[in-house]
Amino acid sequence: MERMYSSLIFLLFFLCDISLIEGFGFSVELIHRDSPKSPFYIPSETHFERVAKAIRRSINQANHFNKPSFSTKNIESDVLANRGDYLMSYSIGTPPVKILGIADTGSDIIWLQCEPCDPCSPQTSPIFDPSKSTTYKNIPCTSDACQSVRDTSCSSEGSQQSCQYRIGYGDGSKSQGDLSLDTLSFSSTKGSAVSFPKTVIGCGTSNTLGNQGPGSGIVGLGNGPVSLITQLGSSIQGKFAYCLAPSLSRTTSPTKLNFGSEAVVSGDGTVSTPLFLDKTFYYLTLEAFSVGNKRVEFGSSSSSSGGSGNIIIDSGTTLTLLPSDVYSELESTVASEITLNRVEAPSPSLSLCYEAPSDGNLDVPVITAHFTGADVKLNALNTFFQVSEDTICFTFVPTNQPVSIYGNLAQQNFLVGYDLQKKTLQFKPTDCTNQ
Repeated sequence: MERMYSSLIFLLFFLCDISLIEGFGFSVELIHRDSPKSPFYIPSETHFERVAKAIRRSINQANHFNKPSFSTKNIESDVLANRGDYLMSYSIGTPPVKILGIADTGSDIIWLQCEPCDPCSPQTSPIFDPSKSTTYKNIPCTSDACQSVRDTSCSSEGSQQSCQYRIGYGDGSKSQGDLSLDTLSFSSTKGSAVSFPKTVIGCGTSNTLGNQGPGSGIVGLGNGPVSLITQLGSSIQGKFAYCLAPSLSRTTSPTKLNFGSEAVVSGDGTVSTPLFLDKTFYYLTLEAFSVGNKRVEFGSSSSSSGGSGNIIIDSGTTLTLLPSDVYSELESTVASEITLNRVEAPSPSLSLCYEAPSDGNLDVPVITAHFTGADVKLNALNTFFQVSEDTICFTFVPTNQPVSIYGNLAQQNFLVGYDLQKKTLQFKPTDCTNQ
């Protein structure tokens, strides 16, 4: 299967900086959606209004992951329009046009709005016009590439029928357009351009994205055949990594997404666990949690299409979602170790909340997540967050959906490395504000 996709998608790995050529690695900045750099940023919103939005996005994620997943035969899927906490900047075409898309490990296509579009969704940056790119090319409907990645629909343009994609959103929004090829470029944090010609993209010409906000689309980092990660393939040795700085604090630090040799995670404190590759998602096996000397077994929960792994690791979900029975036992175990005044949750989505200590000293127990072969110690930064001036709440929540998600608050201040060739995932505790 990997050989087939390699033959379908030929990528010329062109790097402008000699140090990048030797290392076959690069890094790009990730922008939190609540950062002033983000088109989603609303200056009039308070910090806690942004926190409330993050909570709502997380709860909706379980519904997204419960839908039929992307498959190698079908790019059409129900996904959540307003998902994703991080955005990444890239350029498309020749000459390059800058785009800002949601970076999403739960999606497996790179799509953006394209002119002429009717209707178009508002976005802050110019909409890409493929007619002005000398490297843009529609994928023919009869091509092996089109047939292998989706149940095609065909659009006649002159003597050629082009391959069409269509994405449906959970809120009724949708995007459809041409499955195409063009040059994708990134501005490396080292200051050099990194370009990938003949990258498969979805060029959306009919977009109704009422809840998407003023973004430009999605950069799929999942495991599907036309995700960014799959298309970069051997050029990045199947490796990518990120280090998520605290995102729901009142100050935000830059976060980097690393590829190739820049994504190697090793050194003191690094632990490794098997990574199971679903058609789109990345699964881990979580065996249990422990709080002090008390252990809470996890059980089977969700699983990948191959039957292995029981929890999705996702950069686009803020909270960690657990089966109701597991959550209930974990909550009672955690609560028994905390002496703060318990208060009513300000949101029906949250359960375990306390009066925030006036001195800011949050005395809560360390929770250890026991993945297969890897014990990950979660501190207060990972397990509690402030939802109002006087209330803190547990970052784990129950879900009745047949899916569990290890969210990005639990991943803060860890260097998280994905090695798709070795099928392993590494956690390394670190201060991500200094990365």
